[in-house]
Amino acid sequence: MIVIIALQGVVVLAREGTGGWMAREVLDGKRPLCVAVDPLSRERMYCGTAHHGLWISDDAGESWRPSGAAIAQSRITAVAVAAAESRGRHSVVYVGTEPSAVYRSEDGGQRWEPMDALKKLPSAATWSFPPRPDTHHVRWLEPDPHQPGRIFACIEAGALVRSDDGGRTWRDRVAGGPYDTHTLATHAATPGRLYSAAGDGYFETDDAGATWLHPEAGLRHHYLFGVAVDPQDAETVLVSAARGPFKAYDPSRAESAVYRKSAGTEWRPLRGGLPEETGTTVSVLSATAPGVFWAANNRGVYRSVDGGQTWERLAIPWPERYARGNVLAFAQGSFPSNSS
Repeated sequence: MIVIIALQGVVVLAREGTGGWMAREVLDGKRPLCVAVDPLSRERMYCGTAHHGLWISDDAGESWRPSGAAIAQSRITAVAVAAAESRGRHSVVYVGTEPSAVYRSEDGGQRWEPMDALKKLPSAATWSFPPRPDTHHVRWLEPDPHQPGRIFACIEAGALVRSDDGGRTWRDRVAGGPYDTHTLATHAATPGRLYSAAGDGYFETDDAGATWLHPEAGLRHHYLFGVAVDPQDAETVLVSAARGPFKAYDPSRAESAVYRKSAGTEWRPLRGGLPEETGTTVSVLSATAPGVFWAANNRGVYRSVDGGQTWERLAIPWPERYARGNVLAFAQGSFPSNSS
């Protein structure tokens, strides 16, 4: 097992072996913003950066190279791999940028095609990122595992939009849907189901975003950041949340929580083994197997094997300087085939 953790200014690669966890830093100074692992190989990784474009690894993070073609914007804010759209030996890869634009590659990141119809949506004139109101960005990209060519793009802030043809045309946001999605999840066993953790709350849909529900009973925090869903149970969902952006990302004033809901239950906070809310930045969440969830924040990386009921802080080296920032992205990969 290998995990890739994007922190402010550096990417940490942590490997779990027979002797425990070992970690090293890569892409130092590149200001990582997002990461993704190709689910077909799990040794190919992508990392989008603030000012240095997209970087690619073919050996589970051992070495990195810049993408073979320049993308118009060097600020890569989202990256996603659409394994369902595989083209021979390559999965289709999408990246999102600031200002908001989406690019698509069918050859593993050597050539990129701009999906410019995104910029022509009627709502585009209203998109704005409050700290920098003169711009906005693609915060998240989520390919549909059930319908090749369908992808969802989350604009921070202003819209969650959908393309059914690989990004060549787009359907605009709908009334009642999320405005400021930070993380969007699909479910491999439930076509049409989407889960949105947004600055304006939690949203779900069963019709691929045509209509939305807003189930928030039990939440004390309504600024949502991360979401993860049990791969075997589409009704078991975890989210990370804070009371607002000023309580989410700065460890000196952070106060965040992780919540869980399942079929027929309201949201309830999870505590068993997780750090106290005060001083903890909002967690990036992931689910990798039935009942197995991960949470990464400024206090470290935590794993649950019982559906989020109890958590263990993993013995990944975590110097104090990591605790003074926040985790921007998190993913899992595999060892290269020639590694011991």
